[in-house]
Amino acid sequence: MESIFHEKQEGSLCAQHCLNNLLQGEYFSPVELSSIAHQLDEEERMRMAEGGVTSEDYRTFLQQPSGNMDDSGFFSIQVISNALKVWGLELILFNSPEYQRLGIDPINERSFICNYKEHWFTVRKLGKQWFNLNSLLTGPELISDTYLALFLAQLQQEGYSIFVVKGELPDCEADQLLQMIRVQQMQRPKLIGEELAQLKEQRVQKTDLERVLETNDGTGMLDDDEEDLQRALALSRQQIDMEDEEADLRRAIQLSMQGSSRNISQDIPQTSGTHLTSEELRKRREAYFEKQQQQQQQQDPPGQLSHPCERPTTISGALGSDLGDAMSEEDMLQAAVTMSLETVRNNFKMEGKK
Repeated sequence: MESIFHEKQEGSLCAQHCLNNLLQGEYFSPVELSSIAHQLDEEERMRMAEGGVTSEDYRTFLQQPSGNMDDSGFFSIQVISNALKVWGLELILFNSPEYQRLGIDPINERSFICNYKEHWFTVRKLGKQWFNLNSLLTGPELISDTYLALFLAQLQQEGYSIFVVKGELPDCEADQLLQMIRVQQMQRPKLIGEELAQLKEQRVQKTDLERVLETNDGTGMLDDDEEDLQRALALSRQQIDMEDEEADLRRAIQLSMQGSSRNISQDIPQTSGTHLTSEELRKRREAYFEKQQQQQQQQDPPGQLSHPCERPTTISGALGSDLGDAMSEEDMLQAAVTMSLETVRNNFKMEGKK
């Protein structure tokens, strides 16, 4: 329906929009309609002056505002009728005795002009279809042939005055195009007031959203999204804490092994690799405990040699026999921690005896 000329409401210039939508073009301006209104006012004044310029009726007429226009842009039916006479068009009141004598079915007419409470709008047939060209609508509204009579009856019931436009309307592009094709309207146009209210509501909703975003320190998240983020951060921190605890446990075990092997490293050369095999670890432990046993024999009296060394020798033997290639890493770590504790305990005993 882009080819249909549809002038939307501006101020109170509904009479101008009604005429231009009827004629399908910018045929009249407010200045031209005002000129017609002033001409009608002057003709009325001259008729009133025929009764005497000093008469009470004439003075009252002069004091009254114009009945053909006002400052808001409203124009009377006389202005519209005189404007259409320029194009050889005439207005007849719909369903009036004069019109009923013609016996014409409304479906066979070409256009109607409707008025209610100083608002004018056009209903016109373009091609083979009827359209409501009300300037208060956001666009032309398609009216089916079956609905036209009901639509006009509804307008009359609501208090509208309906006029039939008689005469040959000027040619227009929309009429020529719609003679060849028929259009379908998927969505009815809204009243401009409804569209403005919808836009205002959208602006209010946008303002509310901006206010919510501002209260969230500009993060751009609503409460639900913020709660989800907080939960995700909490789970992330919990996972990090668990990983840190596991890392601390591994470091503690590693330091324990370093403490137990520190004395060993003083007397036994290190291998070139960073990881010792179970066999190398077993040999180092045996060498370490043999040295410990020799030191213990040199320091203790002959009658007490066997007792202090029984426990380390037993531990060393257990490590030598049990720590094979099949021994798990966890067992090796546990054994290393135990050995470290025994070493510290023996060192305390030696320091006390010294």
